[in-house]
Amino acid sequence: MNDPRPLLVGVSARIYYPGSHGPLPGVFTKTLHYLEQSVAHWVLSGHAMAVMIPAVTKDSLVMRSDLDLDDYAAALDGLLLQGGNDVAPECYGETALHPDWAGDAVRDRYEIELVQAFIRAGKPVFGICRGFQLINVMHGGSLWQDITSQRPGSLDHRALERYEKHFHEVEIVPGTRLAQLYPGVARARANSIHHQGIKQLAPGFEVEARCPDDGMVEAIRRTAGGSYVAAVQWHPEFHHPLQPGQFDDSAMLRDFLDACRAVRAANATPSTAQSLR
Repeated sequence: MNDPRPLLVGVSARIYYPGSHGPLPGVFTKTLHYLEQSVAHWVLSGHAMAVMIPAVTKDSLVMRSDLDLDDYAAALDGLLLQGGNDVAPECYGETALHPDWAGDAVRDRYEIELVQAFIRAGKPVFGICRGFQLINVMHGGSLWQDITSQRPGSLDHRALERYEKHFHEVEIVPGTRLAQLYPGVARARANSIHHQGIKQLAPGFEVEARCPDDGMVEAIRRTAGGSYVAAVQWHPEFHHPLQPGQFDDSAMLRDFLDACRAVRAANATPSTAQSLR
């Protein structure tokens, strides 16, 4: 019998650091871990529940040893990585070429441990924007720290004044899982809110979509066996499924959630299965 319980999807926390936007009163003097509403709503649109997983930093009240991310991986059905700050260049053996590109090493360490825990548990992982870049880096790939300055002539992949309303074409690579999810769709328009991008693809991954204007990688998936790991450079949570011309990310979300559901079913104990009858 099918499990009637809603899926529980863990979402990595975005981190706000005190003073990062000047002196602010009240709660903004504290480190904040938060879940962006649009990401939660995207998960909810697939009839799943979003559960934010907190990070532990050096100034936390609890010790690092008090938090076992494997416990979250065991309790939840899958992991979604939100967008956010740049990945620190030190993660892929480089130093920041500009102070603004130093990234967030604290969040990098937290999310890398988180992804590793879910992979060990055999649970699906999906990355959005920064999550796309982090997944590539932690598996041995690298990034362009700034596409515009390091790849002259490339398309402008970020326009801050337009933010999520800045779009470009993405081309789906034939024969990939993404192509299977979108039969007959060769190209679509996706938002673009990033200045970094994949330089060297991680071993064991394949490219599922590119920007046809400059070849920048837009979607990847692990093919070297093991659990489900996929990611996109765009923000699916900002796309409206009924908006003409925008990438319809619903099939991609269903695929991720179906993988979560399959792992839950495979891990169900006889006593659990019996209680659901």
